[in-house]
Amino acid sequence: MPPNKNNSSDTELSDIARQIDEAAKAVDLRDPDEGKHWVDRSINRLVEVTGVCVLMTIVLLVFFNAVGRYTIGLTFIWADEIVLGLLPWLGMLGMFLSVRRRQIIRIEFFVKLFPPVMHRTLTILGSFVAAAAFIYLALVSIQYLELFGRDRTVYLRLERGWFMSAMVIGPALTAIAYVLLVLDHLRGKAPDDDGSD
Repeated sequence: MPPNKNNSSDTELSDIARQIDEAAKAVDLRDPDEGKHWVDRSINRLVEVTGVCVLMTIVLLVFFNAVGRYTIGLTFIWADEIVLGLLPWLGMLGMFLSVRRRQIIRIEFFVKLFPPVMHRTLTILGSFVAAAAFIYLALVSIQYLELFGRDRTVYLRLERGWFMSAMVIGPALTAIAYVLLVLDHLRGKAPDDDGSD
């Protein structure tokens, strides 16, 4: 009796699916700082741990507030102030880390159509534009911080400047990360100088 063609094609498809799944897991579990200098790894780990702590604080406050509301009818309204204040920090830490690890979303389809030298030039130019945009954001945020930074939250009476300073510090550090990326390109140390990422 000849083998069933449907069974063999299903087996091939499941093998391909398993291989894709294993490759995806290998990429997800790979150390994003592998091969970097210990200073770079230390900076990235510090920012990563800080971001995880901020995220865990947000998650725990929201969780305990929801549990308190639905089990004993008690809410901690001050928790909302902390959660809303920590969100800009979480976003800026993530932005800084994604630029440092070169995991920021970039549209490179058209750039990669050019020869490697032009690709490198456009990448450097794009990094300069991004750095300038983040510097501008930091400068505008300084003005905003000067106007509203001394205002206090309603319940905890904390100065909003502690939370709003994320919009100054985060963009400034991200601009520095972009400038360092440009320096890597100029020294030929950036991984995609050849047009591949």
